[in-house]
Amino acid sequence: MESQLTLSNELRKLVEARMERTLKGIEDTLRSILENEEMSLEDLKEDIKSLEESFNLLSQKWNLEILYTLFLKSTVSFSDLKKILGVNSRTLSDKLKSLKRFGYIERNVETGPPLRVDYTLTLRGKNSVLLALPLLYYSSS
Repeated sequence: MESQLTLSNELRKLVEARMERTLKGIEDTLRSILENEEMSLEDLKEDIKSLEESFNLLSQKWNLEILYTLFLKSTVSFSDLKKILGVNSRTLSDKLKSLKRFGYIERNVETGPPLRVDYTLTLRGKNSVLLALPLLYYSSS
């Protein structure tokens, strides 16, 4: 049991160090862009504002849970998502449609009895999950 705790702490420290490097890299890149006047502050603000719709979508209940489940399980059927998350069919269906419309997930239909619908992450979905992790981690600590 003690070795699991040590491994967990070591893993946590490794993840924190990598997140720290990533955040520093993002900060350095933005500063470089602004200092070299490749982008004005107004343009940067406009770009950030254009991300608002994505932030709003990802902050809605169930959406990150759906994306993280797909990230961890790779491909998941509608019924399995419903069981894993404990969400009703209508809510899950609406959330999946929104995530698909914004390009975070793909919907794959297998015909034949029984009809099977599977969901997987797109590259955008995978990257969003990976980028949301540090945000959630730092906002909760």
